[in-house]
Amino acid sequence: MLWKEIKLLIRKEVVLEWRQRYAFNGILLYVVSAVFVCYLSFNLQRGALNVVTWNALFWIIMLFAAINAIAKSFMQEQYGRQIYYYTISSPQGIILSKMLYNVALMLILAFTCLLVYGVVMGNPIQNLGLFIVNLFLGAVGFSSTLTMVSGIASKTNNSSTLMAILGFPLLIPMLLMVIKVSKNAIDGLEVSVSYDELMVLGAINVLVGTVSYILFPYLWRS
Repeated sequence: MLWKEIKLLIRKEVVLEWRQRYAFNGILLYVVSAVFVCYLSFNLQRGALNVVTWNALFWIIMLFAAINAIAKSFMQEQYGRQIYYYTISSPQGIILSKMLYNVALMLILAFTCLLVYGVVMGNPIQNLGLFIVNLFLGAVGFSSTLTMVSGIASKTNNSSTLMAILGFPLLIPMLLMVIKVSKNAIDGLEVSVSYDELMVLGAINVLVGTVSYILFPYLWRS
């Protein structure tokens, strides 16, 4: 029953996104524009980027793309629509469908960003497999964390401000870990060197999903 709810709610999210394609297209435009601005600012004026700057810029673009893409998860839902969802579905189905949809959306943005960024700014990655695994875990972590934060912030009057206040402290430790692992991938180090960080990232993703599943019903009833 829960899985059927999740499938129907994800289908609803896809239909709404298709009807409002300007939102997704706007996020893609942001990613491409940010990469192009970085290219003009660094590559043309100062020569090729060193790997530290390349890595930092990539994850800064990823972070703000995630915030722009996922901040609207619950904020775009009108109050009357939320009441309607409350009567026809479980809160677990709501939060899991939002998370799964946002994870899929973030993965599309992440790999699109990697493709565009690599073509425009060059690709210094030596261990591509490690970088992709790290990118996957980072995208899942960003999307699941921001989905829950969006649900909390939507219950307040000043949701955008609260989204930033709650989101950045939670994302900064994760951001530091993904930057470290991606630097190892750029340097061509073995996966075993980054094993601890990858395990922590995976544990954070599982923890966020579990906490959201347990606590969101209390938030939803409020």
